[in-house]
Amino acid sequence: MCRMSVLSIFGSSLSFILATIRIPIPDATTTTTAAAATVNVKEIKNRIIVAGGNGQGNGIDQLSCPNGLYVDDDETIYVAEWSNHRIMEWKNGATSGKVVAGGNGQGNRTDQLSNPTDLVLDKENDSLIICDYGNKRLVRWPRQNSTLGEIIMSDIACWGLAIDNNGYLYISDINKHEVRRWIVGDTNATVVAGGNGQGNRLNQLNYPYYIFVDQDHSVYVSDGNNHRVMKWMKGAKEGILVAGGQGKGNAVTQFSNPRGVVVNQLGTIYVADCSNYRVMRWAKGAAQGSVVVGGNGQGVQPNQFNAPLGLSLDRQSNLYVVDYGNHRVQKFNIGPNSNT
Repeated sequence: MCRMSVLSIFGSSLSFILATIRIPIPDATTTTTAAAATVNVKEIKNRIIVAGGNGQGNGIDQLSCPNGLYVDDDETIYVAEWSNHRIMEWKNGATSGKVVAGGNGQGNRTDQLSNPTDLVLDKENDSLIICDYGNKRLVRWPRQNSTLGEIIMSDIACWGLAIDNNGYLYISDINKHEVRRWIVGDTNATVVAGGNGQGNRLNQLNYPYYIFVDQDHSVYVSDGNNHRVMKWMKGAKEGILVAGGQGKGNAVTQFSNPRGVVVNQLGTIYVADCSNYRVMRWAKGAAQGSVVVGGNGQGVQPNQFNAPLGLSLDRQSNLYVVDYGNHRVQKFNIGPNSNT
């Protein structure tokens, strides 16, 4: 199994196997209530593996501990691989991928990455922006025939990334418990969520992992150790609780170590509920969520996950889930206008 090299930052919420050093493993004792485990059979029938799924390894048809992902308009998938220290590109329908950043072993050279966690595509500059977590830096890697990256920000414990329609980057810093907005070339970044110390107040975060930015530039944050999702509207001094926040658990009002978060055009929120091995869907304004996929315990079956992490939606509202412990990315047809 895969685990992180810095164990202390995750507190007591996750358990670890001491044989290797990789990324955190969810608490295997977590189970799901029967009510929360209801899964739509049609959704599971329309599930396919779109990257990896051939066991853990470093072959071009394999993944090893994938974390975040980005899905382009043509459904090309870019995956950040924690253990292989690389970014893989998988074309729509391909049975193998291509290394497009890193892949030269773990290190801090400009041709190397160390435990990348997330990425976005900067279309304006035709480059990938990568959270190079192990090197505490942000790297820009041109897509066209480049073997080297460029360091664009240093000394940041970046985990999640998002980019808005103006080209501004949003970066979660899990050491400072904040999200910053920044554009390449600026000397300073602006705190847009958190930044008031570690905590559970509405103006605080506690290990912000993945983030999503909507068309209004509101920032949705998976607030990991607070087991909630917060929405920070543009210019707000505090966030709004939009999902979870009822303590750690497996009820339909709760999360256990939430990770990936995406929002569709209807305002429906999808959350990778990592330690409950499920993806939850919260309609806009709802007091509770529902299980959209998973929720059947930890496993390798089509209706199971082994620690879902990154999430993405494509233009057809297909849901992509990084199934970290199973070393695969799965695609689910959940319908174009679903909000229940």
